[in-house]
Amino acid sequence: MKVIHLLPSLQSGGVEQVVLELGEGLSCAGVENIVVSAGGALVPTLEAQGSRHLERSIGKKNPATLLQIPAMENLLRRERPDILHLHSRMPAWVGFLAWKLLPRAMRPGLVTTFHGFHSVNGYSGIMARGQRVIAVSECMRKHILEHYPKTDPAAVAVIPNSVDTERNYPGYCPSAAWRGEWLREFPELQGKYTLCLPGRITRLKGHEDLIAVLQQLHRRGIPAHAVIVGEVKKGKEAYRDELLSHFRSAGLQDAVTWTGQRGDLRDILCACDVTLSLSLQPESFGKTTLEALALGRPVAGYDHGGVGEQLAAFLPEGRVAPGDVDGMASLLARWHTSPAAPVSPLPSPYRRQDMIEAHLRLYAELSAR
Repeated sequence: MKVIHLLPSLQSGGVEQVVLELGEGLSCAGVENIVVSAGGALVPTLEAQGSRHLERSIGKKNPATLLQIPAMENLLRRERPDILHLHSRMPAWVGFLAWKLLPRAMRPGLVTTFHGFHSVNGYSGIMARGQRVIAVSECMRKHILEHYPKTDPAAVAVIPNSVDTERNYPGYCPSAAWRGEWLREFPELQGKYTLCLPGRITRLKGHEDLIAVLQQLHRRGIPAHAVIVGEVKKGKEAYRDELLSHFRSAGLQDAVTWTGQRGDLRDILCACDVTLSLSLQPESFGKTTLEALALGRPVAGYDHGGVGEQLAAFLPEGRVAPGDVDGMASLLARWHTSPAAPVSPLPSPYRRQDMIEAHLRLYAELSAR
């Protein structure tokens, strides 16, 4: 079998990570895996895992990107894939329109994946036009069927994103050397009740709710300290400066540590007492929270979207009504003395092999048809 995936780039991000993981699994299963994107830092890893990468600028949200359609049609004619898998909106338009130009007998099976809650409009609707449409969570399936009612429910398959349970498992412990270096780099964490908020520094991640939660915990005499892990994307520096000002105004400038982007998130999740999800809007999935749960670490999150689904399955006690900072602070105060533990080990369908096998079954069914 040969599969071609289209996405904007391979620089960083959730979609890129899923494509990387999927590529590794498919290559190990004997699938010829080709990824088409504008390239990026993850390309060497992708190629080392056995996939091919073809560099094409198909991700820019600009009408000029549609000029790539003839080249994409030629690529499909030359490679003759069994499956064309579209992972993002602009590349999906390029791929879909090129696919339509092919004679019917030459068209590969067409798969799309809704990785996120896109704005509901005609532009986003391209993601519902696959012969099979993958939803990364049950809430995403409901979103697709509600907002794109022409989609055949039988064509929508729920395949959750996954974690590698050989790397993320209860009982994993960072090395003594790592712990020593961690505290040397961030000595302010010693003896604190550490709350990890991972993710890009954007307004939707709920950092201002975190300030209110910290204030309540400090009033209760609990030495809570926030560990904010994530990159500040270019153009978002003003928001980070705004947050710093809010922390200072609340008298919490010494109760927060900004680590920036890190490559050792697994160790950080284990070193912190609780992982938080305070997103103001529902997450389509919530990969980092699943990693923390797979590690046997407590997660407290707003009960909506994919994170709410995970907590309902593995740690119901960790669910808090969206925006309820009082409820979040009360939960974390209880966990300060009596930490919770999620269901473990992580069951199907959230394991890496489950995700790979589900894609293989879907591809085989579609290509056979």
